[in-house]
Amino acid sequence: MATSSTTTYSPSQSLEKRQQQQQRRRLFREIDWKRSDGREFHQCRPAFLRTGAASAAAGSAYVEFGTTKVIVSVFGPRESKKAMMYSDIGRLNCNVSYTTFSAPIRGQGSDHKEYSLLLHKALEGAIILETFPKTTVDVFALILESGGSDLPAIISCASLALADAGIMMYDLVSAVSVSCFGANLVIDPMAEEEACQDGSLMITCMPTRHEITQLTLTGEWSTAKINENIDNYTVTLSLLLYYR
Repeated sequence: MATSSTTTYSPSQSLEKRQQQQQRRRLFREIDWKRSDGREFHQCRPAFLRTGAASAAAGSAYVEFGTTKVIVSVFGPRESKKAMMYSDIGRLNCNVSYTTFSAPIRGQGSDHKEYSLLLHKALEGAIILETFPKTTVDVFALILESGGSDLPAIISCASLALADAGIMMYDLVSAVSVSCFGANLVIDPMAEEEACQDGSLMITCMPTRHEITQLTLTGEWSTAKINENIDNYTVTLSLLLYYR
């Protein structure tokens, strides 16, 4: 006879986890702390990008940024059911979801509405919507493994998938995130770094046109820090490195 094991809540485990997180936060605020993967503060993780990952889709792409793994499928353009009246521009629908095995804690896969909205905003300005009037393009992003900086990976992957589908675009879209730890600024943070950050900044841009399509901020940022991240050549090079 099969028996099922039950998981019980342990206050001591929760307390230990909080203590470890506080210890990491103190460590990250030190000037000379080292990243666990050996990268410098202004270095991105190794990247792998490939198009044509899903044969059933009009276009698709698969990317790996460190341990973060994402696949995006694009369908359309196809007739828009919501557009009852003629429209001069097309519609873009975006959906982002996590698999149940994407994180260490199993069974937490679900749609991510906030990421879906941010993905739409990041891509909308780069797509020439006038080229497919009264039709819809659907973008489905699936996070296979969440290792930190998930949204920049999703945006970069979706841009490649749209290009693979033959969707007319002004330029490819690239994205990178920056975490703030006291006086330290860290590019392309891992999950353990994001869990302890004081704030985050994500820049999404069209590299060859030098245009920013989206800028998101969390936490407290001074004007000087924002300008440093936007104008710093290191961040610009990091954006371009995703496609080299």
